[in-house]
Amino acid sequence: MRRRGLDFRRPVRRRLSNVVWWIMCGIVVLVFFIVIFTKEAQIDSRPSLPRRPYHYDRILEGLNITDEMLSPNSVTRQLSDQISLAKALVVIAKESNNLQYAWELSAQIRISEALLSNAATRRTPLTVGESETAVRDMALLLYQAQQLHYDSATMIMRLKAKIQALEEQMSSVSEKSSKYGQIAAEEVPKTLYCLGVRLTTEYFGNPNLQRKLKERKQLDAKLRDNSLYHFCVFSDNILASSVVVNSTALNSKNPYMVVFHLVTDEINYAAMKAWFAMNSFWGATVEVQKFDDFKWLNASYVPVLKQLQDAETQSYYFSGHNDGRIPIKFRNPKYLSMLNHLRFYIPEVFPALKKVVFLDDDIVVQKDLSGLFSIDLNGNVNGAVETCMETFHRYHKYLNYSHPLIRAHFDPDACGWAFGMNVFDLVEWRKRNVTGIYHYWQERNVDRTLWKLGTLPPGLLTFYGLTEALDPSWHVLGLGYTNVDPKLLEKGAVLHFNGNSKPWLKIGIEKYKPLWEKYVDYTHPLLQQCNFY
Repeated sequence: MRRRGLDFRRPVRRRLSNVVWWIMCGIVVLVFFIVIFTKEAQIDSRPSLPRRPYHYDRILEGLNITDEMLSPNSVTRQLSDQISLAKALVVIAKESNNLQYAWELSAQIRISEALLSNAATRRTPLTVGESETAVRDMALLLYQAQQLHYDSATMIMRLKAKIQALEEQMSSVSEKSSKYGQIAAEEVPKTLYCLGVRLTTEYFGNPNLQRKLKERKQLDAKLRDNSLYHFCVFSDNILASSVVVNSTALNSKNPYMVVFHLVTDEINYAAMKAWFAMNSFWGATVEVQKFDDFKWLNASYVPVLKQLQDAETQSYYFSGHNDGRIPIKFRNPKYLSMLNHLRFYIPEVFPALKKVVFLDDDIVVQKDLSGLFSIDLNGNVNGAVETCMETFHRYHKYLNYSHPLIRAHFDPDACGWAFGMNVFDLVEWRKRNVTGIYHYWQERNVDRTLWKLGTLPPGLLTFYGLTEALDPSWHVLGLGYTNVDPKLLEKGAVLHFNGNSKPWLKIGIEKYKPLWEKYVDYTHPLLQQCNFY
């Protein structure tokens, strides 16, 4: 018998392979279904999610709403909505002087609120029968509001009119407050007036005081010694000047090297001389002058004095008439005072000095200032603390940039700086003829079109490009009108009470007054006689 060739046995092997393949596919499918059913079982075994998220319950709790009130057929919610609308209409009715309608609404609100209160007490929802009368009566009243034109559009218009009226009242009150604050700041307190009178009497009637004044003439050499620390103050306020001198000398490491040059007017000269002769200030030297003795200070040289001869300028500042368009602070005559403008003539006032620190009379010193005299101004004339941390204190806020002269010469975003504590290099000042620059701009502002008030705007023009920025801790401002960071107060060498709320006035900011008052000796006989406390 003949054996079959190999070709006839291959189909049998293929059939076997096909069986294995189908078995493997079946196993894979079975595993797949097992996995699917297992996942479904796990999903079914998980706890069911809450019907409402957690924050939903918190909202219900915060609004004091029950599930019954959320029902579309809730009588409680209907009553609550009516009460809310009725309360708004009560206000509008009173505004319209419809007191009868307001009374009827208020009475019906009390009835509806009593129903809701009773239902809450017994912890069962209101029924339609219980509330039917109250809902109907309130609905009639609410529909009546439409006949009275208490609709939304009318309400909005009335509210807008009310807001506008309130804004006008606020503007008027704010303007009056500013006006009265300005007047209060300009008035001389009776206590200061009393002190001036008593000191003037002492000056002319006390022979011991005259002897002291003659003895002080021997100190003239110190007034011209450029190795000492020279400070200048231009003021007509005796007590304020005394605080500046006292606080500077007391906090100085070497008060014997401190020299103060005080300049005042004719009226206060005798009183100022008497006060600084009667009191010692820790060894500091104090000189008192009056600007009336400066022969060069005349209308032919000083633009401000020349402008005072102009009839229109006199009327603007001294007539007392104001049409309301120009704020009162812009018409303050003190801005024409030579005590304010004398800061632009420091080299002429002190011809022998090379460097001087200018101090306003509304400052108090709480650190040693000798370091100011060793600061390198890098060829500049004025050393000052910049104030442009905010956009308000940039040049465009002080000057009129619609004027071509201002627009052509000055960057509107240039950084402003503060008068009140300034280091002046008088050698550079004379070399660059800075006073001449001041005269140029002052003469062009005769019609007040370049700036409106004060000495800071002309100072910004005069010292433009000639000012060296000092560390901010040397000069801290704002104690006379705003809140100041306590950290700045602690670090500040000079604290400036700029603004209307001076520390010697009743309108001074109470929390800052102690910083100034600790340099006033209230036990002094003259201060007690004039009721200083």
